[in-house]
Amino acid sequence: MKSLILTAIALVAIFISACNSNSTSDKNKSTDSTSVHAPGTTYTCPMHPEVLSDKPGKCPECKMNLVAKEEKEDHTGHQH
Repeated sequence: MKSLILTAIALVAIFISACNSNSTSDKNKSTDSTSVHAPGTTYTCPMHPEVLSDKPGKCPECKMNLVAKEEKEDHTGHQH
């Protein structure tokens, strides 16, 4: 019985450790993708499109990472 409890505790510890390492690498990926930005790029919050910035960062309202705003192409004057 004692070995069953110790095994269960070890499995939970391994699971928690694996979950924490994945979330840390996800945070690093999002930081890396926004650390280099093109001049003239506008950044906005996915949840608050009224929030605009000329550099990457965090939304002041919800603290989400700002993302590069997609520029819409002008298709006037030609046909598809």
